[in-house]
Amino acid sequence: MDTKCIFCKIINGDIPAKIIYEDDQIMAFHDNAPQAPVHFLVIPKKHVSTLNDLTEDDKALAGHILFTAQRLALELGCEEGFRVVMNCNPLGGQTVYHIHMHVLGQRQMHWPPG
Repeated sequence: MDTKCIFCKIINGDIPAKIIYEDDQIMAFHDNAPQAPVHFLVIPKKHVSTLNDLTEDDKALAGHILFTAQRLALELGCEEGFRVVMNCNPLGGQTVYHIHMHVLGQRQMHWPPG
């Protein structure tokens, strides 16, 4: 755990969050500034700063994050479609350095997103 990381603080219960799902490896919670009617994050409990920091040992964890995102999106009513996003480093738009997947749904998405 990184004691300065906001997501590590959420995992530890030091900062409240609207948790949707939690198990021994990951946590999912609603975004505080939603950009769609459904907008939640899925994060690993293990602190990994960026996608570039994932290792071979993290393959199962990365798959678990993706599968859980898909399952929760469907449970929250996004059958007609949803977007998953993981930003990496400053040019990729990453602002919190603990990997996390955004899941957005229940509105029309556009490309490019900016």
